[in-house]
Amino acid sequence: MSLIVRFLGTSASRPTVERNVTSLAVVREGETLLFDCGEGTQRQMMRYGTSFALSDIFFTHMHADHMLGVIGLCRTLALQGRIEPMRLWAPQGSEGLLRQAIALGTEKQPFALEVADLVPETPIQRKGYQILPYSADHKDKKALGFALIEDIRLGRFNPERAREMGIPEGPAWGMLHRGESVTLDDGRVVTAAELVGPSRPGRRIVFTGDTRPADTTVAASIGADILVHEATFADEEGPRAIETGHSTAREAGEVAARAGVKQLVLTHLSARYSLNASELLQQAREAFPNSIVARDGMEIEIPFAAEDQGD
Repeated sequence: MSLIVRFLGTSASRPTVERNVTSLAVVREGETLLFDCGEGTQRQMMRYGTSFALSDIFFTHMHADHMLGVIGLCRTLALQGRIEPMRLWAPQGSEGLLRQAIALGTEKQPFALEVADLVPETPIQRKGYQILPYSADHKDKKALGFALIEDIRLGRFNPERAREMGIPEGPAWGMLHRGESVTLDDGRVVTAAELVGPSRPGRRIVFTGDTRPADTTVAASIGADILVHEATFADEEGPRAIETGHSTAREAGEVAARAGVKQLVLTHLSARYSLNASELLQQAREAFPNSIVARDGMEIEIPFAAEDQGD
């Protein structure tokens, strides 16, 4: 089952020639989820092949560089004749601002907009995964981060062993794989433990939005496959990071190290840094070696753990 993170915008506060402002798409087995929607996101979606057939946009907070693009996106969808509802998920109290902003872009809203308040630590359950919002540490006190957490999966079923034991292929295999015992025609009782391995964790992606280094991010990111953490500044701008509620690249690396994530991806970079942001990357890697810098259009496919390949 594919799970892809696609970076649509990686700049902080304002776009540059190389980077648009913040937006990130997660594509899971054909379903697209959008996290933040900065100015120009609709064009980035077209440029990098992200489907407009999405139903959910999650906002970390209501600063313009994270939400202004929803106006143009909804306008384009309206002109394309969309009739399916769109769900907008945002920090509590954001509905009025979102509806006023979108109303600026279209005379008539032909599809329903459902705005839902997000409550930190209250997961949104979906088939096979959940979206967990958590409190970030930003000047907007309602700011959130998000963790996409896949369900724990059943252990691997051993079909060769099942055949050796004379268990007919069919419903009995399914029952055993689900953890149930089966009584065969000859009276033998077969338990799932005889044929099914230990349960296996799903994958986990964490996206911080704008934040200072936070214990809540560490807690949400324990063992994550990827932590996408803002890294607005380098070390010399540390006081500025504190003043504005942002993180340095080194601080992002320290969060990743504390959480024991597999990979750190730096995003939300100040326009003062070059495209490769080598200074930020070096400082992050001093704290957490497996760090990379995001670029607009970058895609990262997240595999299952090595022992689960082939599922």
